[in-house]
Amino acid sequence: MEATGERAEYGKRLVKYLAERLTAEYGKGFTQRNLYQMQQFYLAFPKVHALRAQLSWTHYRRLMRIPNQEQREFYMNAAADEHWTSRQLDHQIATFYRERLLSSQGETRELIRTEIQCSEPVTAADDFIKDPYVLDFLDLGGRTDFDEHQLEQALMTRLQEFMLELGRGFAFVGRQYRLDGEQASYYVDLVFYNIKLKCYVLIELKTRPLNAKDVGQMDFYVRLFNEKYAGADDNPTIGLILCSSSDRTVAKYSALADGKGLFASSYVTCLPTEEELTDALEPTRRAIAEARAEREGE
Repeated sequence: MEATGERAEYGKRLVKYLAERLTAEYGKGFTQRNLYQMQQFYLAFPKVHALRAQLSWTHYRRLMRIPNQEQREFYMNAAADEHWTSRQLDHQIATFYRERLLSSQGETRELIRTEIQCSEPVTAADDFIKDPYVLDFLDLGGRTDFDEHQLEQALMTRLQEFMLELGRGFAFVGRQYRLDGEQASYYVDLVFYNIKLKCYVLIELKTRPLNAKDVGQMDFYVRLFNEKYAGADDNPTIGLILCSSSDRTVAKYSALADGKGLFASSYVTCLPTEEELTDALEPTRRAIAEARAEREGE
């Protein structure tokens, strides 16, 4: 223990000495604090060629505080690819962006889509859909009594933040988008276009738990939109139902399980703690374990 303390004291004296020498020779920028950060940077990112030139030193200082290398590299690449500001990077880390995204991919998504029968671009939607969506930027003051119109208006007021939460490649098309049928007109809450998936994304807002009627409504909207509004070069339209909470039974026994580009995700209006997020994802983890057990028993 004494030897360790001596080494630590020697290290402090060495850093102080280096800071003084470098400052005298090269000028400002070589304080003891900066030298410690340079050391941190080297330990966190030892491979220089793997760094992303699009990111600033402020980005990297935030990334260095992530202890897990896999998570650190994920956020580094996401921040560069999506052109996040350092403040946006902070928000995505704080809202567990990676964990929520991964919870909606792979085997998890397979549980509510028993067989993939859609084209590859729609399959790639798994990489875009998150659960839950964190809408803490809406400044609803902790209220839970808002209706769907109020939620929609709040999202439009903070459209930039909402599009950041939606993820990569989203462009806003319209709200209360009119779909004309033969005898009636219908209105989709929000319509976006995803330039990476090359398809339209219809979003319906529900301030209550998901039910089978919601899924049928979205299925109808998607089919009508594909028939009358999507372009010949567009990939199949995606439908996303944002609801206060999901329902595994509805997900398993409705059109959500047909692999036709329909998804349902819950939303929260305040930042969840890591424990709350873990609890929210626990049903998904159990479902994965049950599915594996069923496959192994076959």
